[in-house]
Amino acid sequence: MTYDPLFDLRDKVAVITGGSGILCSALAREFAGRGVRVALLGRTLHSLEAAAAAVTAGGGEAMILQADVLDQPALEVACARVLDAWGKIDILINGAGGNIPGGTVGPQENFFDHHSFENFKQVLNLNLDGTVLPSMVFGRAMAARKQGVILNISSMSATRAITRVAGYSTAKSGIDAFTRWLAVEAALKFGEGIRVNAISPGFFITEQNRALLTNPDGTLTERGDHVIRNTPLRRFGVPEELIGTCVWLCSDASRFVTGTVIPVDGGFSAWTGV
Repeated sequence: MTYDPLFDLRDKVAVITGGSGILCSALAREFAGRGVRVALLGRTLHSLEAAAAAVTAGGGEAMILQADVLDQPALEVACARVLDAWGKIDILINGAGGNIPGGTVGPQENFFDHHSFENFKQVLNLNLDGTVLPSMVFGRAMAARKQGVILNISSMSATRAITRVAGYSTAKSGIDAFTRWLAVEAALKFGEGIRVNAISPGFFITEQNRALLTNPDGTLTERGDHVIRNTPLRRFGVPEELIGTCVWLCSDASRFVTGTVIPVDGGFSAWTGV
């Protein structure tokens, strides 16, 4: 691969939470192919092992960090492991998150009578707290060097009302606000070397939303059809289509970019549907 100095990520160290998921494992493989040492953090060991094996099969270097993003002591141990092995942390991608079955409001239900507040809080904690806490723990290593990039994962549901996903939408809106706040805080306290941004993916098929958007035979559900009809590019995204934006935001090519939330959505956020 030919390396453009602006986009060169060689010898960087990246921690990717939710590193075994469909989207983040694709990012891990691409970053490793660009010379980044990747530490994959998640709760499920066998999924992390599979994601790490895919990285090493491509010639990359990977570390497995089995930890919950809501468990601060476990995150502290994970951070120490990375620093002991690789000496620094250049990039943190906060990819952990998602929804739970009880976190959605069913088509025949309503928020006031049927939605569990405990489930709402669980989704809120997983997505928002699960972004804030790793940023605090791994960001401390960046602050010590006054150098690093934090990249959060937002969602179209942060800025546009998408039915059924109350807790998820609320959490992702919080991530947008936290991204802007932390970008300012880091720059003012530690200088221009620490940047914080987010990407806002449109609709990508993952294990968590597959049954909501597609039928077992691969055809679209009613909800999936609504999504496609309101996406000007008329299709779902594929994981590899997040890579270019993420490489840009994690490299010197975007060294004057901080506090932004970049849509990668096929035009979904630009269109009213009319």
